[in-house]
Amino acid sequence: MKQLRPLIITNGTIVTPKGMTEGAIRVENGVIAAVGSGIAAQDGDETFDAGGKLIAPGLVDLGVFAINKPAFHFGGITRAALMPDQSPPLDYPSRVNFIAKSGKPDLWVHPLAAATSGLAGSQLAEIALMKEAGARGVATGRGWIADSGVMLRLLQYAAMLDLVVVAHAEDGSLVGEAAATAGEIATRLGLPSAPAEAEALALARDIALAEMSGARVHFRQVTTARGFDLIREAKARGVNVTCGITPAHFMLSDLATADFRTFTRLSPPLRCEADRQAARVAIGDGTVDVISSGHDPCGPEGKRLPFADAESGMAGAATLLALTLGLVRDEVIDTPRALELLSTNPAKLLGAGAGALVTGNEADIAVIDPDAPWFVDRTKMEATSDNTPFDRQGVQGRVKALFKGGVKI
Repeated sequence: MKQLRPLIITNGTIVTPKGMTEGAIRVENGVIAAVGSGIAAQDGDETFDAGGKLIAPGLVDLGVFAINKPAFHFGGITRAALMPDQSPPLDYPSRVNFIAKSGKPDLWVHPLAAATSGLAGSQLAEIALMKEAGARGVATGRGWIADSGVMLRLLQYAAMLDLVVVAHAEDGSLVGEAAATAGEIATRLGLPSAPAEAEALALARDIALAEMSGARVHFRQVTTARGFDLIREAKARGVNVTCGITPAHFMLSDLATADFRTFTRLSPPLRCEADRQAARVAIGDGTVDVISSGHDPCGPEGKRLPFADAESGMAGAATLLALTLGLVRDEVIDTPRALELLSTNPAKLLGAGAGALVTGNEADIAVIDPDAPWFVDRTKMEATSDNTPFDRQGVQGRVKALFKGGVKI
């Protein structure tokens, strides 16, 4: 999908890394050529009127488990970093290469290479070869690498290759088969549970190893107050760590599991209300670097089971933008910060020339109406599965037009 003639997007409020400004964007050969005021259409240019809405970078969703193009396009996502937990796992260069080409031309899929063979946590995979095949990072998958020696070698290898390591932050030996966070709610419901400290223990070890190795480590989800404190402390020392979160963990607490609805069975599990509030503070003060969907759609065969036996995961791509814009309306963050979390920062971590509306970047652009109301209805979702914990909830914020490389999709 190649841009045939220059495009001018006019009459909108442009969200840039420096703030919001009125003006237009000119796109040539799939790349942003100019941003700001005084940009006029020339003979032969294609024009698009943004109608006074936001002109923002396309979203970059870091750490999804499945690719659903209709859901991603509905949510304004133009790039997605796919976790290696596939069948078979992304632990061979040929598999990585196939995935890297799978979404084109209207969605860029950036594969994350499996850190270990079969994601078993014991033997390092051929990471250098997978980087050559198109991997934009390396990930431990849904699990934690328990062997500290293996984790240190992984971080040293990744640092040498200048690849970000996307790590899962839960001590697996503590978590086991737990379905909930230990506490009053899990006790009342009789659910197998694990202490929230499993996250802090995993973070503390991996931060120490990151400091030793000099590697770039991104913790895909940090969800507890103690976890955010550890990230803050590490950043203050100059450790090259970042962290992310999904809307479920700043919107919902473990109270949402009280009716045993398996759409709230997530990994990590929902935390207590104090941790949820700590997450919102961490987003506001800059501790959190990325908000991602955690898109992990599950079919009825995985969700129509007793809570403790159900699969963990949620379909999150379609609701990512709207739920994050809720933080703007609640004055936790402003609009430029929201797009930094959704687009700019994840693009930087992946080394993708996108995620911000600046000249020279690829023209992945979303025209957004931040006030457009809509109703989350799982029966009408674009995803292949409908397991959203936000079913029947009213939200605001909708993509009105989406461009990939300057071409409307």
